[in-house]
Amino acid sequence: MYKRYFLFGTFVGILAGSVGCKTATVKPPATHAETGAEPVLQTRPDEEKVAQGHAHYAAGVIAEIQGDESAALEEYYKAALADPENESLTLDVSRRFIQRKQPEKALELLKSAAAQPKASGLILARLGLTYAQLGKTEQAIAADRAAIKRSPEALAGYQNLFVTLVQAKQEVEALKVLDEAGRQPHADAEFLLGLAELYENFSVQSPGQKEKMKERQLQVLRRADQLNPPEPTLRLRLADSLNLLGDWQKAARIYEKLLNSLGELPLHREGVRAMIHAKLADIYRLHDNPKRAREEIEALIHEDKTNPQAYYWLGQFALDEGKPGEAAEHFSKTILLRPDLEPAYYDLAISLIETNQPARALETLEKARKRFAQNFVLEFLTGMAFGAQKAYGQAIEHYTAAEVVAKATDPKRLDYKFYYQFGAACERKGDYEQAATYFEKSLQLKPDYAEALNYLGYMWAEHGVKLDKARTMIEKAVKLEPKNPAYLDSLGWVLYKLNQPKEALANLLKAVQLSDSPDPTIFDHLGDIYAALKEPDKAHEAWRKSLSLEPNDEVKKKVDGK
Repeated sequence: MYKRYFLFGTFVGILAGSVGCKTATVKPPATHAETGAEPVLQTRPDEEKVAQGHAHYAAGVIAEIQGDESAALEEYYKAALADPENESLTLDVSRRFIQRKQPEKALELLKSAAAQPKASGLILARLGLTYAQLGKTEQAIAADRAAIKRSPEALAGYQNLFVTLVQAKQEVEALKVLDEAGRQPHADAEFLLGLAELYENFSVQSPGQKEKMKERQLQVLRRADQLNPPEPTLRLRLADSLNLLGDWQKAARIYEKLLNSLGELPLHREGVRAMIHAKLADIYRLHDNPKRAREEIEALIHEDKTNPQAYYWLGQFALDEGKPGEAAEHFSKTILLRPDLEPAYYDLAISLIETNQPARALETLEKARKRFAQNFVLEFLTGMAFGAQKAYGQAIEHYTAAEVVAKATDPKRLDYKFYYQFGAACERKGDYEQAATYFEKSLQLKPDYAEALNYLGYMWAEHGVKLDKARTMIEKAVKLEPKNPAYLDSLGWVLYKLNQPKEALANLLKAVQLSDSPDPTIFDHLGDIYAALKEPDKAHEAWRKSLSLEPNDEVKKKVDGK
């Protein structure tokens, strides 16, 4: 209950057995210096009035100890009525009545307190709030304006008036109230942070003014920053707000200063330092500073070795850096520490597919399937894992399921990359007509997608169909990536199929030159082209080279002259 110290000081005699004694002497409340807290009831000349308030308050304390909250509140109510100048008691009791949806009783107390010559802005603001809850808009506005006039440095009056005006559909007047608060010259950091939140509230009510409100939020937050509030909780709120509004550099500076001062501040407790490192890591990760992000993540793990988010971020960094094996280790730790983090399963599956571990990828995806609802990513990655196992029929089943899910829930998922993978699986299975359909869908979505242009063109060339169209597609792919050896090989091969071996030869030789490592298919094609040009020695040399790189019965027949 409110100010429990009062029970063990002022009313210890009552609890000791003097309850009911009409002549009992009431001891004044302990002073602020004695208790370290604001006194509940102040000693004043009117001893009878004070005694009545004390007696009711004591009865309320006893009732609350006995578990009778309704009786306790009634006694506190009588105590506040007897002593309307005790604002802390009035504010506490009125709050309880408002929470219990009894604003009429709260209003009675607040009107009595507001009538006192020295009534504070807090009392007037609470009165305005209570009037508003009772639907008495005009009285609420009047009380809130009186609160602002009495205590212009307190946010409560502005806040209540703003809410009342918004509810009354007076948005223009509501915004004027916020701007008036913004002009308050003696506003402290807490006032300014609260004002920024009210501007955010207004932007939600009036989405068309979101950008204007963002500028005003930033203005008041930067004012708060200039005040350099010593309270760490305020500085955290300030940094969080600045970060959300896009001023991440200023937010990062505040977070870093907080880290440096945590040892001396009351906020220093387990988990706070780790939380700030996590916020900084997120900022640097999102703003393309992987070096700083990694430093913060490593600091986070130093503070909290069981933080799943830190390992998840490290896994993402490893994937971006082309280190899927390292990424898989981090994602595995993430899942171990937090089994409900769904994206970690999919990123682990990607890492395992990239490290040629499709069986483990399928095990991971099966665990996700048992834990989470069916979704596009789950089906798509399962298709990729089966494709990596060369189980193309099963891959196609899951790509089909992914397409059905996406059409029903998120059609944007069906992009050019999805249809490229779908087409590749169909081609590997031998369904060339369906493969062409999906490759063409991919190219409809991205006409300059070189991989699909090359794959479809090469597929047609390999089977000797639509050769002119295949040549056009492959030439476009080569134009997009003129130093890609695979595309140059495809162009040479389609020219060979078009009975143009001389033109084909130049492309094949260039493909050999640009390859990072010898490719058996390129040397096989080169041998066929030399054979067409009646250069059998060079043809056999190229075929032998192909055979040395990869066993192939068809190439062996060529080498053996069969």
